[in-house]
Amino acid sequence: MEITASVLRSVMDIFHMLHIIFQYRPGRGDLVDDKWAIAKSFLIDILSVLPLPQVVILIITLKMAGSSYLNTKNVLKFVVIFQYVPRFMRIYPLYKEVATSGNLTETAWAGAAFNLFLFMLASQVLGADWYLFSIERQTDCWRQACGTQDTCRRAYLFCDGAGGAGNLSFLDNHCPIRTPNETVFNFGIFLDALQSGVVLSSTGFSEKFFYCFWWGLRNLRCVVFVLTSFSALSSYLTTWDISVAI
Repeated sequence: MEITASVLRSVMDIFHMLHIIFQYRPGRGDLVDDKWAIAKSFLIDILSVLPLPQVVILIITLKMAGSSYLNTKNVLKFVVIFQYVPRFMRIYPLYKEVATSGNLTETAWAGAAFNLFLFMLASQVLGADWYLFSIERQTDCWRQACGTQDTCRRAYLFCDGAGGAGNLSFLDNHCPIRTPNETVFNFGIFLDALQSGVVLSSTGFSEKFFYCFWWGLRNLRCVVFVLTSFSALSSYLTTWDISVAI
């Protein structure tokens, strides 16, 4: 899976790089003379296509990290999240340009399809983040539980098994999933992912993908519904009513 993800991301980065080289247009498609605006836009484009995740995955694959395997995994997580920022900064001006151009407003179906695509894309991003942080939440519990045992070493938790095989039966008591106990450890919104088994290595990729997409779609829909309802009701509320509601 890591090879497939790296190849697909590299192909997309190559297309973005070609777009920067041959069709670079700072300032919403119009050439500008402001050197600072050009440099800022170019810097955002470069940061969004740097192959930083591929490099980190390559380090993990070659096991160059050694005993700092978990630290390397955290670096990968922060690199991916960090590149969300410049990528969003590139997408948002394009969205505003397309939305205000009038091409999508000519037909209701085109505008609805475009907005539905953006909503589904945001749902997938939310579901992917939920999947990632679910694994991270369980890993945090394992680290805390391992710290309470004198015979436990964190190397036992490595996926490649390089740290040896120790007795990890105590994790079921310190990190209860089937019968959750918030006084022992609170998994929060990530408990559903752990109980469903979607984060297990034995679960197929398609099942992981569609389950996380469904979770993101369901929860993002609820957030949009609450914000829309509150926005509609706020026009009939006074400042005092809104402050009390908050």
